[in-house]
Amino acid sequence: MFVGHYGVSFAAKRSDDSIPLWVLFVAVQLLDIVWAPLILLGVEKMRIVPGFTATNPLDLYYMPYTHSLVAALLWSAGAATVYRLLRRPSGFRASLLVGGAVFSHWVLDFVVHRPDLPLYDNTDKVGLGLWNRPALAFALEAALLLGGVLLFLRGRPRRPVPLVAFSLIMLAVQAYIFFGPPPVSDVAFAAEALVAYAVFALVAWWLVDRRSGAGEQPTT
Repeated sequence: MFVGHYGVSFAAKRSDDSIPLWVLFVAVQLLDIVWAPLILLGVEKMRIVPGFTATNPLDLYYMPYTHSLVAALLWSAGAATVYRLLRRPSGFRASLLVGGAVFSHWVLDFVVHRPDLPLYDNTDKVGLGLWNRPALAFALEAALLLGGVLLFLRGRPRRPVPLVAFSLIMLAVQAYIFFGPPPVSDVAFAAEALVAYAVFALVAWWLVDRRSGAGEQPTT
């Protein structure tokens, strides 16, 4: 899963407006943000195998440090702790939401991945395999993203056009990933993913956090 993760960001922002949206954008992709450098360093491993699934060619055969269930829980707890230490005025609930946003990545990946998510180390791998049903997988990505955006925008005074346009661009990127040509290599894919995560977080800051100061409350 890719852009569907960001639906959780918008829902969490709606739940606690004190959390910057860019922080939540990083949180929901934290496992992949760590995964990409580990791929570049050869610590975790993947292969590009055309036709491996119906939506992408990613054989993610070794990623115990980021995408095992145990690792996801540890990264989530770590993110919650760091956020609590750095932003004490935000309160315990906000740190829990950040940690939950991190863990949501594993939960949503479980739905779409083939059985390549280990429960611990590199063993007992799970995954429901929705990637092999392209129409359903893309519909889920769109529903999660757009549903989160609509929830976030409800009752807010700002004009929604830029954020809606950004969401549609994200969906176009998702469509290209699903239906476009395969990546040229694992290294290229990991590098491109890092750039996408950084750009999306920067746009989230520009559209929402820059003007609100991460403290604007929705109207009722």
